[in-house]
Amino acid sequence: MNDTVRWGILGTGRIARDFANGLRDTPCAVLAAVASRSQDGADAFGEEFGIPLRLPSYEALAACADVDLVYIATPHSLHAENALAMLAGGKGVLCEKPFALNRAQAERVVASARARKLFLMEAMWSRFMPGLLEARRIVASGELGTVSQAHADFGFAAAYDPEARLFNPRLGGGALLDVGIYPLSLAAFLLGPVAAVQAQSEIGPTGVDLQTVFTLRHADGALSTGACSLKARTPGLMTLSGERGRLRLDAPFHRPPTLTLTDADGNPRTLDTPYLGNGYVHEAIEAQRCWLAGEIESPLMPHAQTLALMGVLDEIRRQVGVHYPGD
Repeated sequence: MNDTVRWGILGTGRIARDFANGLRDTPCAVLAAVASRSQDGADAFGEEFGIPLRLPSYEALAACADVDLVYIATPHSLHAENALAMLAGGKGVLCEKPFALNRAQAERVVASARARKLFLMEAMWSRFMPGLLEARRIVASGELGTVSQAHADFGFAAAYDPEARLFNPRLGGGALLDVGIYPLSLAAFLLGPVAAVQAQSEIGPTGVDLQTVFTLRHADGALSTGACSLKARTPGLMTLSGERGRLRLDAPFHRPPTLTLTDADGNPRTLDTPYLGNGYVHEAIEAQRCWLAGEIESPLMPHAQTLALMGVLDEIRRQVGVHYPGD
C-alpha cells in the first residue's frame, strides 16, 4: 500500500513557510505543489522548498491532479472561499485557523466536505502537540481533582499598520481571530464544550479588537478565562487548577516544551513534552492518517467543535462590536 500523501500549499506567506518546513520532517509527506496569486510568488516559494509544481492561481491548485491534501494559508477572509474551491476540486483540506470569518461560512464549508465525503480539518496545530495531549490525559486522570478553573493568555506587540492583515477588517484582522482562538480552542479541548461567554475588548481605529479578555463557562460548570492582545507581550501561559493541584502549560502554552505539575502541598514537578520538527508535523501526521483511512474528520478537531467555537467567536464579536464585511 502506498502511504505517501501529496500536499499542496495555498498561499506563500509566513504561515505557509512554517508549514512547508514542518512537512520536511513529516513521514510520508511529499510537498508536490504551491499556488500563489502570481507566477513569481509561486516560483520563489517553490525554489525555496524544492516544490516541482508552481502554480500561478488558486484555481490551478484545485484542478491539479497531482495533489491529495491542500493546506490553506491565505488571509482569514479567504479561508472559506478557498476551502470550498479545493473541496470542489476533490482535495482534502487542512484549513489554517480561524477556519472562517464566522459560523455561517464555516457551516457551508463543512456541508461541502460532508456531501463530497472529503477530509476537512481546522489547522489548530496545538491540539496535536504532545504537551497538549499529555495535559488532556492528566486532566482526565483525576490527578488534579476536578479542574474547575483555567487561565490562558496570548499576546504580542504588533507594529500598527491599518492596511496590514492584523488590523484590516477586510482581512479578518484583530487579536481575537489571530491569537485569541488559542486560549478559546484549547480551553474547550481540555475542559469541554463552552456553554456561555462574556467578553470585553479594546477596539482600535480600524474597528478590530486590539485586546480582548473573555470568560467561559464550560458545560460541566468549570470556568476559564482567556486574554489576547496585539499591544502587550503577555506571559504565554495556561494554568488549570483543581482541588488536588494545578497544571501549567509552560510558555508558549500553545506548543509547550514542558508542563509543570504542582501538587496540593505546593511541590512542583516538570514534565518534558518535546515535539517533532517545528511542531506542525503533528497536525500533518494526523491529517495524513485521516486521509489514508478515508476519514472525513479528526476526533481531535471534529467538525462539530470547529462550528461550535466559530459560534463562540461570533458571540464574542457581537458583544464587543467587531464586524467584518460579509457578516
